[in-house]
Amino acid sequence: MNERCSSDANGYFVYLQFNSSTVKIALYGKRFDQEFTDSIEKLFDALVRRGIGILVHEKFYLFLSQKVTLPSTIEIFRTTEDLQNVSYLLSVGGDGTLLETAALIRDTRIPVLGINTGRLGFLSPVSGNDIDMAIEALVNKDYTLDKRSLIEVRSEQQDFGDFPYALNDVTLTNKQRSSMITIHAYINDQFMNTYWADGLIVATPTGSTAYSLSCGGPIIMPESNNVILTPIAPHNLNVRPFVLSNTSKVSLRAEGREPHFTLTLDSRSFVVDNETIIDLTRATFELYMISLPGMGFFNTIRQKMGWGHDARTKPR
Repeated sequence: MNERCSSDANGYFVYLQFNSSTVKIALYGKRFDQEFTDSIEKLFDALVRRGIGILVHEKFYLFLSQKVTLPSTIEIFRTTEDLQNVSYLLSVGGDGTLLETAALIRDTRIPVLGINTGRLGFLSPVSGNDIDMAIEALVNKDYTLDKRSLIEVRSEQQDFGDFPYALNDVTLTNKQRSSMITIHAYINDQFMNTYWADGLIVATPTGSTAYSLSCGGPIIMPESNNVILTPIAPHNLNVRPFVLSNTSKVSLRAEGREPHFTLTLDSRSFVVDNETIIDLTRATFELYMISLPGMGFFNTIRQKMGWGHDARTKPR
């Protein structure tokens, strides 16, 4: 008998028991290079050997069927509703692929683990060599869950679809990038600052290692309950990233020479009109990311950013 770690409405962890024969794992992914084919074959072998039920997203299945020999017992899923009895979801790809799983999982609390077939992989720490160990850890419940907050985006003037949420960040930029824009920022309806810049990033702790970091923003621990406001190439050099509580409401209003601006929620883009008021708040649900032994937040940061390594050229 194995157990699955979950969380109740109050945020306390509880354990749901299940037999290993009832474990179902869903796979979501995109195209990957030929060099990762062996890793994907290892993944299916690890699942089949343990008698785990396998579901594969329809579009990913079509790609996989041209690359590897797939088990005949695979089921295909298309929507969130097809994941009702799934124990875990594996994101096969890079960080961008894992970000897309948030829109698929939504508020179902299905734990997610990233299998890295991309490049850096802050959110997808499992390499091809670690796949068998990772699947064994899932079966034995040898993991912890990181609860990752999301940002909800709303506006009385515009609709942002049926999933107006971002796991990494929300960015507001000039659609043409030919001139600066002016962004007025309010915190809990109180005026904070006016940014003259190429744009503004509002990032979660998860997104603190992404676009915000490249623009000079700080790295924030996942459980810190903060968001970061990071200007993109600000005209005023004394303007710096600002960290605030994620219980705050952030309101943005942009104006400039162009009639429209671009608002992005992770990888999804929307065109917004000049002077549109956009409200950003913490989502009422979280994404549950699996942290395996030896693959915690600090270990990932050290490995991906090369901390602790002396890169200086040694004298001859």
